[in-house]
Amino acid sequence: MSLLQVSNLIKTFGGLMAVSDVSFAVEEGSIVGLIGPNGAGKTTVFNLITGNYRPDSGQVLFEDRELTSLPTHRIVSLGISRTFQTIRLFQNMSALENVLAGCHCRMGSGSLAAMFRTSAQRREEREALELAVAELEFVGLGAQPMQQAKNLSYGNQRLLEIARALATRPRFLILDEPAGGMNDQETQDLIRLIRAVRDRGITVLLIEHDMGLVMKVCEQLLVLENGALIAEGTPEIIKEDPRVIEAYLGTDEG
Repeated sequence: MSLLQVSNLIKTFGGLMAVSDVSFAVEEGSIVGLIGPNGAGKTTVFNLITGNYRPDSGQVLFEDRELTSLPTHRIVSLGISRTFQTIRLFQNMSALENVLAGCHCRMGSGSLAAMFRTSAQRREEREALELAVAELEFVGLGAQPMQQAKNLSYGNQRLLEIARALATRPRFLILDEPAGGMNDQETQDLIRLIRAVRDRGITVLLIEHDMGLVMKVCEQLLVLENGALIAEGTPEIIKEDPRVIEAYLGTDEG
């Protein structure tokens, strides 16, 4: 069944048509890639799904729940989390503290409970700490919990962002160029990590320019050009599509 349904999305910035009547569905339990040349509108689509932008028209449904009028924190609480093309970590905080920040949206204790250190609030803190440690271990950063984010390698900062996103306990994870800045070995490790995320029951939608990664890890591909969806299908179908070859795979940007 479709976990996410995007219908007729349109977004303009001034006179620029960034997203032009885009529709697609993401099936539960799948790994789907959104690809296309620079400036094709991929990140704008992500921002429309996650509430960072409001569409001019169109609809985004998650489990048949309308998202386009909701603020970002409500969308996260429904089970959608993301990373960003440009790393957004608390650079002077430890890896563990960064992941704990992701746990916050699932904590129900208010300021009074925190002030009086109630048993429920202490239990929530313990559970959040256990979750944060587990997510660091899951992405391969279990040995570096107290390392400041700014002192991690660029590839490990990418992994830390994924750990923080997983700490929100999502059912749907959006990754915006997760392999950016990674070397070949780190990219291979990322492929295994994305598959492991899906094996936890989390559906994955990603933007990525590394076509080797895309072809290995994605089961379905969506191709954007100039804000419009020009092709969709399996990697085997997409790599033979002449429109895709012309727009993306056959250019120097691939």
